[in-house]
Amino acid sequence: MSHLLLTPILLPALTAVLLVFMARSSLKVTRVISLASALVVLAVSLYFVAQSAAGGIEVYALGNWLPPFGIIIIADRLSSLMLLVNAVLVVSSIAFTFSWKAERNDSLQPLIHFLAMGVNGAFLTGDLFNLFVFFEVMLIASYALAIFGGGKERAKAGLHYVILNLVGSSFFIIGLGIVYGLLGTMNMADLAAKVAELPPEHAPLLAAAALVLLLVFGLKSAILPLYFWLPRAYAAAIAPVAALFAIMTKVGVYSIVRVHGMIFNQAPIADLLAPWLWPIAILTIAAGSIGVLGVKRVRSQIAYTVVISVGTMIAGIAMNTAEALQATFYYLIHSTWITAVLFLLTEVIAQQRGSMADSIVRGPQIRQHSLLASYFFVAAIAVVGMPPLSGFFGKILLLKATPAGPAQVWLWSVILVGSLATIVALGRTGSTLFWRVTEYKDSKPKVARSSWWSMNSLMALTIALVVFAQPVLTYLGDMSAQLINPTQYFHAVLSTEVVSK
Repeated sequence: MSHLLLTPILLPALTAVLLVFMARSSLKVTRVISLASALVVLAVSLYFVAQSAAGGIEVYALGNWLPPFGIIIIADRLSSLMLLVNAVLVVSSIAFTFSWKAERNDSLQPLIHFLAMGVNGAFLTGDLFNLFVFFEVMLIASYALAIFGGGKERAKAGLHYVILNLVGSSFFIIGLGIVYGLLGTMNMADLAAKVAELPPEHAPLLAAAALVLLLVFGLKSAILPLYFWLPRAYAAAIAPVAALFAIMTKVGVYSIVRVHGMIFNQAPIADLLAPWLWPIAILTIAAGSIGVLGVKRVRSQIAYTVVISVGTMIAGIAMNTAEALQATFYYLIHSTWITAVLFLLTEVIAQQRGSMADSIVRGPQIRQHSLLASYFFVAAIAVVGMPPLSGFFGKILLLKATPAGPAQVWLWSVILVGSLATIVALGRTGSTLFWRVTEYKDSKPKVARSSWWSMNSLMALTIALVVFAQPVLTYLGDMSAQLINPTQYFHAVLSTEVVSK
């Protein structure tokens, strides 16, 4: 066991506290500390991805309390991948804020690191109760981030977001209480073993707990009919926060895979979720497709593409095959990063349009409009899923993994309709913003280098998903096989030894 496994949790927490106490220090110093901390977590995430790619699973027993009694931190292929996806977002979002004035950074930077701590902890924990704890850390930070910058719109959207998630947290506790009352443990590996041995007469109560937790994770991931908070909250948030929030729905998706795929996907309730997840996925994609056509702001359009992507991923999870999970997580990486690019790009455009901001109405020509229009075009075809970018390959892989029959017809139809709706919506947006202009005034601010760096790095990584598709898919294939047959995970956790002193 390596103490390094605690770095993605402890370092953001310590950095956040340090930045709070350094609020009146030099802006350059606090920026360097914030970015350096995020880069260290990124490097550690890369290390664990490399370790897990070689077949290793890192396990850490906090306080040398061994499972199933102690708190377990574990890095397998899935958690290492999600750590990396989040670390990239955090670095890019922090860099994007460097063009802002000092007063906008004083409280923003600590909140970003607190959010990163909660997200990383949720990915690394091997304990169901501590998944709840890290959810709450993540959500508390996100409450403040959602309303950061003030304003009536943010306050209203943030209030809805807070209330719904507080309700979700209450249901989370209820679900955990039922599970603990039935099985007497919170360790995920131990839970899986005890579920398999559960007497049939207790199956209905366990099924109820599983559905309650699905409700909670569905709220976090924004599936139909629980997605209504997302478009308003994401559209109202400032750009780097909205970019960071691209990972929030993926925490819910991750939890469905980890908890339901590993714990509840066994007799006597092995087939519980399939009848629920499949129609939910289809309807979520359809709802997102309608939403993206009906809104009048660019940020709202991007928020609805998040809803579409969540539905697409839930469809892959519902199939519960290694091929479908491989496609799902390839698409997850793509959608997370490209959504962040679009939120950041929209902020750059909105800054140059004055009071019109991101409204889809005619306005003065923006500075560097040809470059920004080209950037918007590439990002748009990526998020739609058109060739030759990663979104296309993610959807093709998912459609290829769909078994022949009515399910295939439904998924093909709804994904094609969703893609067409997104093309129409973003095409209309692009033509309005960049070509149907009223005048040109050379008084807008230039795009800051830090903003370009953030967007370019994320865009380059989405392109790299295509260029290096073979090694990425190899990693995801091994990861999916590990998820379908989690024996190695169980063995790694339940055979954990104490840390040497």
